[in-house]
Amino acid sequence: MKLALIVLCDTDSLENLGRVSNALHMAEEAIEGGDTAKLIFSGAATKWIHELEQDKHPLHALYKEVKPTVVCCEYCSQGFKQTLNIQKAEVPFISEFRGHASIKKLVEEGYTIITI
Repeated sequence: MKLALIVLCDTDSLENLGRVSNALHMAEEAIEGGDTAKLIFSGAATKWIHELEQDKHPLHALYKEVKPTVVCCEYCSQGFKQTLNIQKAEVPFISEFRGHASIKKLVEEGYTIITI
């Protein structure tokens, strides 16, 4: 199975913390099951990288576990002024369609798409 989890939620609420937690756990489950996961942070969600990189963050350990699956939308990273934070975290950018992730390409590659 190939799973693309697209995180779109901002860092501004407990509800969105729950969404990011769910996305990280979904990626963890896919990895543990031997499947392919791609965790894409797009829009305001690009702010999560800076948050999750902090050792004190409650999701830090889980984030580090699934970090090899994480990519960030290059266009949105610029728009939300997160480019430097993402570069420091050594998270790759994705920019296949006008600076954004290409949903069409993911579907063509056989990914099941889940937006969070």
